[in-house]
Amino acid sequence: VFSLGTPGVGKTTLGKELASRSGMTYINVGDLAKEGELYEGFDEEYDCPILDEDRVIDELEDKMSEGGVIIDYHGCDFFPERWFDIVFVLRTENSFLYDRLESRGYKGKKLQDNIQCEIFQTLYEEAVSSYREEIVHQLPSNTPEDLERNLEQIMQWIEQWMKDNN
Repeated sequence: VFSLGTPGVGKTTLGKELASRSGMTYINVGDLAKEGELYEGFDEEYDCPILDEDRVIDELEDKMSEGGVIIDYHGCDFFPERWFDIVFVLRTENSFLYDRLESRGYKGKKLQDNIQCEIFQTLYEEAVSSYREEIVHQLPSNTPEDLERNLEQIMQWIEQWMKDNN
């Protein structure tokens, strides 16, 4: 399962709760990279490290081949298609997203670019071009009610997938 979206849309909240309900393994790629120092430099403009995508893939390969993993990240075009049976792109209205990102200390270009990314559905487009369109689903992620609905929907999908594949 892949939980994807602009920073601030609720991927981590959804992923952790989903792992707790499903018994699957939750992996936040940002945390994984930080722990293993899987970087290839630093982006001064965005004030953040640059992910070494090849090292991330190497780090995850064994876990992903076992299955039962929820991946949380804001980009997807470098992950192998074979890793995912379903991809969820979380979407948040700009008024909610702006407040969430601002409260995280995002400002200037970093704030504007992330809002633009959401407006132009950049990550949804990236997901559809990286994976089979039928496995990519957009989910609204504005309110606690949305979160609960999304969790119920994904749990139903997981249960159905287990029946169909075991």
